[in-house]
Amino acid sequence: MEIEGNDIQTQTQRVIKNLEAVLNEAGLTLHHVIKTNVFLSDMQLFPEMNETYEICFNGHKPARSTVAVKGLPLNALVEIELIAEIN
Repeated sequence: MEIEGNDIQTQTQRVIKNLEAVLNEAGLTLHHVIKTNVFLSDMQLFPEMNETYEICFNGHKPARSTVAVKGLPLNALVEIELIAEIN
């Protein structure tokens, strides 16, 4: 229950790695993701988050919503939820 890193790039990468671990347990990868919802503490963080997000998804472009929220648990800068499809 700790936030890794204090910059948006590090936090985005950690969130996606955590999600990838959950997907892997189900026999899935990020390429099975069909939709993500990204919650940012500040929309000014979007460019840096987006750059890291694109690297992590490696060309895969699921549908995405991105919104700014007043606050996130543990003062995180980013939170991501996803929907994956099993073929």
